[in-house]
Amino acid sequence: MNRKSLYFECFSGISGDMAVAALLDLGIKESVIRNTLEQLELPGYEIEIGRAGKNGIDTCHFDVLIPQQPHYDEGHGFRCETHNHTHEKHIHRNLQDITAILDKLQDPAIRELSLEIFKCIAAAEAKAHNKPVEDVHFHEVGAIDSIVDVVSFAACFTSLSVDRVYFSPLYEGYGHVHCQHGILPVPAPATLNILSNSPLHIHLTDTEGEMITPTGAAIASTISSGLPVPEQFRIQKIGMGSGKKEFARANILRVMMIDED
Repeated sequence: MNRKSLYFECFSGISGDMAVAALLDLGIKESVIRNTLEQLELPGYEIEIGRAGKNGIDTCHFDVLIPQQPHYDEGHGFRCETHNHTHEKHIHRNLQDITAILDKLQDPAIRELSLEIFKCIAAAEAKAHNKPVEDVHFHEVGAIDSIVDVVSFAACFTSLSVDRVYFSPLYEGYGHVHCQHGILPVPAPATLNILSNSPLHIHLTDTEGEMITPTGAAIASTISSGLPVPEQFRIQKIGMGSGKKEFARANILRVMMIDED
């Protein structure tokens, strides 16, 4: 009996928006995402889905648009704080707050996968800052961006009903990344913590910049079957999801729907 599987080829790393875009390009309808996100009743954002060219290759593009959004690299809208931070002007959401939002999702499979991904990120951030998980907070804007990316991915992924998920090595660059804690090295501490607890392999390249975001690493770590890529398979569909960054290597995540003999 043939087994229906996904193969994520992370030639240029992985991020939340790239993963969503690649699954949309596999054929998931846009309405799957929009109908799921409506259940959250989360204001203050729009999503943009379209086509984008990366190094001459046609890809799907997914973006979360938030007015007056400060610049933080994707997946870095976290902070660890103690209860004496009483003068923050911005709203911050902790894991409990996000769980309450995710509880509005009607499909238990989407809800459980979304929560599992968030728990993975929060645990990695808590370890990086030596704080309890409950003291890991999402900045208001970072939380919206992360929630939309994670829930959109979970909605797309669960609708595919695949048997196994395989990953190539996750390619990563070098340099630094901007976040609420200042400038951090690439790979980011949270990303390394996530990958240290997963069967995934990381492949360092000579490309300057972050290719693997914490959100991307958490998605990969959560859904990976932890098995080597099969030596032979039939390719049924190919999804091309583009990221927002410009590298010498195309900033593309390629996902293949495969049948195993």
